[in-house]
Amino acid sequence: MVNHVSFIWNIAESLRGPFKPSEYGSVVLPFTVLRRLDAVLADTKPDVLAKAPTVTSLPDVVRHNLLTAASGRQFYNTSPFDFAKLVADPQDLRQNIASYIAGFSPNVRDIFERFEFDKTLNKLAEKNKLFAVTEKFAQADFHPKTVSNIQMGLVFEELIRWANERSNETAGDHYTPREVISLMVQLLFATDDDALSKPGVVRSIYDPTAGTGGMLSVADEHLRAMNPGIQLSLYGQDYNDASYAICKADMVIKGQDVDNIALGDTLTDDRFPDKKFDYGLSNPPFGVDWKDQREEVDHEHATLGFVGRFGPGTPAVSDGAMLFLLHLVSKMRKPEDGGSRMAIVLNGSPLFSGGAGGGESNIRKWLLDSDLVGAIIGLPKDMFYNTGISTYIWILTNRKRPERKGKVQLIDAREFYTKLRKGLGSKRNELSAQDITRIVELYDDFADADESKIFHNEDFLYRTITVERPLRLRWQATAEAIDAVFDAKPVQKLDDATATSLRNALETLDTGQSWTNRDTFRKALLAAAVAQGIKLPMPIIKAITAALGEQDDTADICTDTKGNPEPDPSLRDTENVPWDQNINDYLTREVLPYAPDAWIDHTKTREGAEIPFTRHFYKYVPPRPLEDIDRDLEAVMNDLRTMLQEVEK
Repeated sequence: MVNHVSFIWNIAESLRGPFKPSEYGSVVLPFTVLRRLDAVLADTKPDVLAKAPTVTSLPDVVRHNLLTAASGRQFYNTSPFDFAKLVADPQDLRQNIASYIAGFSPNVRDIFERFEFDKTLNKLAEKNKLFAVTEKFAQADFHPKTVSNIQMGLVFEELIRWANERSNETAGDHYTPREVISLMVQLLFATDDDALSKPGVVRSIYDPTAGTGGMLSVADEHLRAMNPGIQLSLYGQDYNDASYAICKADMVIKGQDVDNIALGDTLTDDRFPDKKFDYGLSNPPFGVDWKDQREEVDHEHATLGFVGRFGPGTPAVSDGAMLFLLHLVSKMRKPEDGGSRMAIVLNGSPLFSGGAGGGESNIRKWLLDSDLVGAIIGLPKDMFYNTGISTYIWILTNRKRPERKGKVQLIDAREFYTKLRKGLGSKRNELSAQDITRIVELYDDFADADESKIFHNEDFLYRTITVERPLRLRWQATAEAIDAVFDAKPVQKLDDATATSLRNALETLDTGQSWTNRDTFRKALLAAAVAQGIKLPMPIIKAITAALGEQDDTADICTDTKGNPEPDPSLRDTENVPWDQNINDYLTREVLPYAPDAWIDHTKTREGAEIPFTRHFYKYVPPRPLEDIDRDLEAVMNDLRTMLQEVEK
């Protein structure tokens, strides 16, 4: 693989000058695909060319089936050209390449259309680089007997990562480190080894954020190593044209159904709406907003509810990762049909973001109530090419083993890594084979240990209660407070004569007296107004009451028209009560000893869920002894004194 990648990189470097490094990928990626397809079809090309003239008048579907039968693949090329013939005619190379690509079956032509290969070929021809590039690719031996499908997949993955680095794009949007995929795949299949090793077993795997197809390729490789006779269908969707083109090319080469790879925005255009899958894998974008998809997602949530994908709720618009999680869950088979297992990589936010009653919390609670969360594995930092943040693998399933039902396993693998000799973007760490084995063993053991904790689903649930304190106010008509009354909007609307009379009425109350009961104060206010010949409407009375009232813990409790205490918003507080605790008992034990007049507003109680991963694995590290610190400081001071003495000499 290294030799082939180096060979292609050298071709890219030859483009320097007419092409910017950020444009290299648009040349070498489609050319690599084209050369690979050329090599794959080489052995049966004579049979296809012989068959093509005999089927021209047949319906498209029949023609396609006969030609694919002749090629032995799910695609074909009816053009007489191959790479050898293309370079043999430099004069007509541009139009010959166009004719060659047009000879592919429609399901492969789509790949080059998504690459916008025509534009690239035109620029290469304009800059007199087309023949040189084509000739060099013609020298590459990409025949399946030389380069296996797996090896070719590795070449694709390395090239897309390399191209994205040079184009200053986010490599992680299209490429997941191979060892992370390997871990996800092994965790996904960890409990299914016996079933997957049976002869004739049929399984399907789906990736809604397929990128270049890395996850599908590793899953395919792993399962075929376990069971060469397995009948495996790979499905994927991605919104990026270039990534989709590479993924589709890779799957076509592997003999997969070309229609199983779709182009489109998974959140707004699910291309497999009626399909369910045995397994799912996904690495959605980290921290990417979904404001462009918001209208359609919100509409699906509001109109379809749990019949659609987003029934439990929607997260904050700033991060759409949990939407992909819900989408993945929607692709699970029913338990009675065998159920499903899914693995998704997320950042830390979905574990705890959003309070009780919010979208993220509602999603977490629904997942736990539905017993869909099997395990969450914390990965080391600096594992991905585009971010150094903490990441977590979620294992989701609706067919838990008996001992796992109603439980969630947290695995702390944040210290399981090997340092890279040279960083790649933000990636500075990687998982070794031993690290992966260790994590999978912890998952298999399903036992409490230093790096593994077992919890009941309810351990992550809680209720948020609203604790109210009574409103206690004292009213006093000071000169300063009276001025504040006339800043209130209802009072500002009074005509000048009424406003003057109101001020006179308020000044008659400025006697140093204060009121601790609102009703008593309002009676005094109304009497003063009548004495000035004015009648105050309720909005004015409320505005004056609000402006002249000040909080006073010794004052009477303000009550509503039914005699119930009114809450003081400034003293309002919220408390998170663990799920297994009675909220009234909590109030008695934790609040009333410090605030005897407090009560719970039950209408505001909300149910929530969070998974405080790091808290459960926190290890206290005591500070250094003061003696050691003093000793180190003294040593530093001695060094400074010595340096100063040398300077003074």
